Amino acid sequence: MSTNGEYIVGLDIGTTKICAMVGRKNENGKIEIIGIGKADSQGVLRGVVANIDRTVDAIKKALQDAEDTSGVQIKNVYVGIAGQHIKSLQHRGILTREKTDNEISRDDIRKLTDDMRRLVVTPGDRIIQVLPQEFIVDNEAGIKDPIGMCGVRLEANFHIITGQISAAQNIIKCVEKAGYKMVDMILEPLASADAVLSDEEKEAGTVLVDIGGGTTDIAIFQDGIIRDTHVIPFGGNSITDDIKEGCKVLKQHAEALKVRFGCALASEAQENQVVAIPGITGRDHREISVKNLAHIIQSRMEEILEDVDRVIRTNPFRNKLIGGIVVTGGGSQLKHLVQLVQYITGLDARIGQPIEHITSTKINEIKHPMYATTIGLILKGFEDYEQRKAEFEKLRQTMPAPVPTAATETVKTSKTDAPRPRLERNGKNGALSKFSARIIDYFSDGVDDNFDAKD
Repeated sequence: MSTNGEYIVGLDIGTTKICAMVGRKNENGKIEIIGIGKADSQGVLRGVVANIDRTVDAIKKALQDAEDTSGVQIKNVYVGIAGQHIKSLQHRGILTREKTDNEISRDDIRKLTDDMRRLVVTPGDRIIQVLPQEFIVDNEAGIKDPIGMCGVRLEANFHIITGQISAAQNIIKCVEKAGYKMVDMILEPLASADAVLSDEEKEAGTVLVDIGGGTTDIAIFQDGIIRDTHVIPFGGNSITDDIKEGCKVLKQHAEALKVRFGCALASEAQENQVVAIPGITGRDHREISVKNLAHIIQSRMEEILEDVDRVIRTNPFRNKLIGGIVVTGGGSQLKHLVQLVQYITGLDARIGQPIEHITSTKINEIKHPMYATTIGLILKGFEDYEQRKAEFEKLRQTMPAPVPTAATETVKTSKTDAPRPRLERNGKNGALSKFSARIIDYFSDGVDDNFDAKD
């Protein structure tokens, strides 16, 4: 049972699937996944919404399934964003403090971060996330956490994520049309990194490679700090399309071939193994050589990994990546992929499963790398909640007790949890006088293959 009664819901709007999960923290601080919902994603192309109605329907289905399996009525969600339009830049911010006799507080850091959100970016883009890397206090550099220190001049290096305004707005529109509210938008490779990387790996220097359906996302960490992010516009669907063209089969058969018999190294595939797949109506079945299938897959994977290697080689921390590469995402399940990654990049590699921060659960499927992003969104949500917890508690004490009305909402929880009324908002538009509407959201709980292998 959750120690604080709070639930966080992560919503991953991907190219191949839309996944929703509900999680809560147990008494040991681990995340317990209590509900999951999935739907085929037919309205998203390379991480970008291409059809509003289809995406809305899929979001509704995924979140409804998550509600049914968790017993939690979902109102608010943390949403991931990815896509080729994502870019990043580095910038330094400076804050001269007026009250120099006081310690540096979280409010000072927030002021500095908010200033970064006012940067002028490329027309048509918006700032999605502002990530502080390291701080400088009165010319003393290399400070990771300046809270509690004294100083006049507070500086920070920031990693700033930008994306297309239209892409972000379409995601928000889809979530709202589905009947839910987005609490925050989080870059997906950062969420995946939280789910599969240990603190030691982030400290040592590690490259996360998240191979999704439409894109391959890269995040580079060193000294516990996010150093770089990139998006490569190829993923698992590119491999499927290559198989479809190379083997002259339907797309669903190409996907099944990749999942069941896919191998990233052609030299490791069996020479004489053949897979028989159903023919189109009225036609004989087709026989596909597993060796030829592996050649097709390896060719595309080499192209993706060469792009990954190019990103690593142009990064100033390329010689400090002791932790090597961690590969996750649905596309990471190809046989012998680790060997191919190590061959092309020259770095040690492993497959990342999202089990680092979650408890044992009856939902065994969540341990699959394809769920790394969704679990990471829940982790990011709790991190955000913990950082603002003092504000929330202060607001909770100063707010008047809600008056029961027809508009008062309750939260559907499990049978052992009693429903709690949501706090009401003040003002004509339901906004709080000193806090954004976003803060109040935290008080609402709530989150056939017919193939035969022949030798």
